[in-house]
Amino acid sequence: MASRIIIFDDNQERLSSVSMLLNLSDGFLCTGTFPNANNLLANITESKPDLVLMDIDMPGTNGIDATILIRRHFGALPVLIQTNFEEDERIFGSLQAGANGYLLKKTSPERFIESLREALEGGAPMTGSIATKVLRYFSAETAAKKDYHLTEREKHILGFLVKGYSYKLIAAECDIAYNTVNNHIRNIYDKLYVNSATEAVSLAIRERLV
Repeated sequence: MASRIIIFDDNQERLSSVSMLLNLSDGFLCTGTFPNANNLLANITESKPDLVLMDIDMPGTNGIDATILIRRHFGALPVLIQTNFEEDERIFGSLQAGANGYLLKKTSPERFIESLREALEGGAPMTGSIATKVLRYFSAETAAKKDYHLTEREKHILGFLVKGYSYKLIAAECDIAYNTVNNHIRNIYDKLYVNSATEAVSLAIRERLV
């Protein structure tokens, strides 16, 4: 069954091109395109998406406020923020609001589709340059490390998650099976007392675990 995706973006050309890309990609179906998030709750209730693509800059309700509303009313519904810019304040505002990932609009179609699949699997995709900014920002913060008893392999895999790697890419980098990556990540969640990749990445960055 195809994953249902909806898009919020005030650029009509962008709405059309992304919806076309989704409908031409195996396993995806665009079930709604909206030029703003002013009727967000009704739009989501009616379209029943599996994932939301959210533009950060829109008239009325912006992408960060919209993400906060989604978390409040739709729980764990995945949200990927899209933007043309790499502004630190907006990046961290989006992640703090509960976004599952942060992608530049110039991301290649191949990486874009891979990011959607990753987010649907519970990952936290970020454009490489965004991941670097996040790491630099939090590396400047002082935080006492707690001992979560992560193994070296688990720390290595957590580091790849922080960099925005998909499970498939982690498996390739570590030369292990995809299912083995899943098992390690489940153990990481248990040790960090989190339930998603977004929470794991946030905690790892905040407490400088990698």
